Amino acid sequence: MISNQILQSTVDGLKNITRKEITIVDREGKLVASTEPDESHPPANFVQSILQSPAENQLIQGNQYFKVLDNGISEYVLVISGGDEDAFRLGKLASFHIQALMMAYKERFDRDNFIKNLLLDNLLLVDIYSRAKKLRIESSARRVVFLVEITVDTDMNSVEILRGIFPDRQKDFVTAVDESSIILVKELGEHDGTDEIEEAAHMIVDTLASEAMSHVSVAIGAVVSDLQNVSSSFKEARLAQEVGKIFEAGKQIVNYERLGIGRLIYQLPLPLCRIFINEMLQGFSIDDIDDEMFATVTKFFENDLNVSETSRELFIHRNTLVYRLDKLQKMTRLDLRKFTDAITFKIALMVNRYMQHREKQQH
Repeated sequence: MISNQILQSTVDGLKNITRKEITIVDREGKLVASTEPDESHPPANFVQSILQSPAENQLIQGNQYFKVLDNGISEYVLVISGGDEDAFRLGKLASFHIQALMMAYKERFDRDNFIKNLLLDNLLLVDIYSRAKKLRIESSARRVVFLVEITVDTDMNSVEILRGIFPDRQKDFVTAVDESSIILVKELGEHDGTDEIEEAAHMIVDTLASEAMSHVSVAIGAVVSDLQNVSSSFKEARLAQEVGKIFEAGKQIVNYERLGIGRLIYQLPLPLCRIFINEMLQGFSIDDIDDEMFATVTKFFENDLNVSETSRELFIHRNTLVYRLDKLQKMTRLDLRKFTDAITFKIALMVNRYMQHREKQQH
């Protein structure tokens, strides 16, 4: 149902144009919106007599009364001050406008429900296409799902901000999962690729961070070309969100198609992870690495095993870096200056991080 706030905004706008006082009451005679300073409105028994009358509008005691219908059922009574022709025309125009608003909001509600059920796999295949056709949703367009995580937003302002960024509601769908998660199902152009998708993600992060004053992270699913596969993109976005929290901590945008080896490690059972760690490190525990050594290794990997560049960025002498790498080699029997040993240790670090995450979830 259309909100009272929207109706109040509508009557305020009409009054600014026409200088006529306008009041809207619901079927029970409760005030919904009014431009009257004292918020006066007709009593409930009077409203009922208006609703029971076969006439669509009536002139009573100098005021115009109009029924506002929703699928042939009287939903509101609209009151326009004055009995002149201008008041009559305004009443017809306002009731038509409110009915159009109700239809638009109902359609959006239906579309939102359809997308939610589609994402949750609550629809049969035959229902997907029949309902999509009824709601005028293209079934064969390229789409991708963005899963937006924000700090708790009880007022849901972020949802409206996101709808403002992607205003084409015929193609893009924005719906809230809970107070901290929003889903955007975005239709893509024929030539839109990874760069365009991640550009849209950056736009989401930057806009919500500045307007909603919220910390934002965005997980991106894979691109799908059929409506029935949108739920797969949503699941992949959720997976990207989880994998990102483990292996890309602090990164605001995580793309499922760029997860790489982290996606494989995430699906490994814990016993297999423990076997791998024991075999590769031969009893050495990664937890025994101190912060200085860990920072050195991290920077060394960031610089593609380049000793000179790593020592420069760490503000240490080249020999100091070599000494640290030699020390780590004695502990792990892995020489990170060799590609094979480096990739083994990198995977071991990721597996260890994944094990810690899983064990923390179990406790």
